[in-house]
Amino acid sequence: MDDCFVGQSNGLCGAQTPAILFLMTGLHTGIIGITIRLFDADPGIDESWEEIVEVSFQAPKGEITLMEWAADQGVGMAVPAGSYRARYQGRAMQTANELDTNVNDTPVDTYRLDLWTAPLAPDRIVKQTSAVAAYWHDWASKLVAAG
Repeated sequence: MDDCFVGQSNGLCGAQTPAILFLMTGLHTGIIGITIRLFDADPGIDESWEEIVEVSFQAPKGEITLMEWAADQGVGMAVPAGSYRARYQGRAMQTANELDTNVNDTPVDTYRLDLWTAPLAPDRIVKQTSAVAAYWHDWASKLVAAG
């Protein structure tokens, strides 16, 4: 997990391992809501989201893998090969973090991942409103590459 975030300022969407996006959520265990959208160009920022971060990543083989906390495997998703920008956005992350475990079928926290082709650029924190997001941003900013 750490390798996905080394060198980033944001701790919510790790993109430092080729073809992998590691997504943090507020909830420890249970169902979350997530929507993934692919665009030809930047769709613009929707300020209604409470947490917003952006990262660049490469999809050299036309596929990316979405990873979640403590997962051994992720979920593959086909995309055209190339360089991308990803905007990861969240709502109710703090509420979900305080709940910890959601035993219901209805998500507490929801997320959206917008992807579009773009040249590589540094990651950035666009908007941060929760303590749990601040915690993960702080954690990521202190990671040091192994070796």
